[in-house]
Amino acid sequence: MRTRMALTHDLAGGKLHVYRRENSHFWQCSAYLAGRNHRNTTKETDLGRAKEKAEEWYLSLRVKHRSGELRGGKLFKDAAEKFLPEYEALTAGERNPDYVKGHGDRLRVHLLPFFGNMPVTDITPQTVQDYRVHRQTSRKDPKTGEPKRPARATLHHEVVTLRHVLKTAQRQGWIKFVPDLSPPYRGSGKVSHRAWFTLEEYKRLYEATRARAENPPKARWKW
Repeated sequence: MRTRMALTHDLAGGKLHVYRRENSHFWQCSAYLAGRNHRNTTKETDLGRAKEKAEEWYLSLRVKHRSGELRGGKLFKDAAEKFLPEYEALTAGERNPDYVKGHGDRLRVHLLPFFGNMPVTDITPQTVQDYRVHRQTSRKDPKTGEPKRPARATLHHEVVTLRHVLKTAQRQGWIKFVPDLSPPYRGSGKVSHRAWFTLEEYKRLYEATRARAENPPKARWKW
């Protein structure tokens, strides 16, 4: 059996790599440019044609890099990896554990597949709007074929998690400011209420309730 090393070929003086995973028929290519790794598929099974496609792709990357179109820097997944441990440590005992876990779930299931390999400097209000459209249209009902739209609150929580990650990137100095994440076309919303108390809030609540029950302003209110 051929090893993975035998399925890798270096081009452009070692700056471009063409490789094939053991479980794939197609050749892939990768290159390091503008401070990060770039990957692409040649969609070719023939090595010779794959090398030609890879060289064309690498040349297009070089052109974009020279024109300033190719942005480098930290990726969204880097900021997410920094955010989660910080948030869990700094909110321990102050936030509902399920609420904290929800940030990780939203990142893993929705945000990282869309934004993960994107430089944080490339995330703009339009990028976030593209994400909203993606979430509204990407899932289909198997019976009707119609889009399965997420609830308004679900999408709102995802954007909240996105904002937390971008604020982390800002604190790290990876971006200068957090872009405007508000939806450009506002629909009618509804007031939502937090469904839990911190331990300190709950203690204040039951102590105040007990005192009120023992000494009500009017006797008929005691019950």
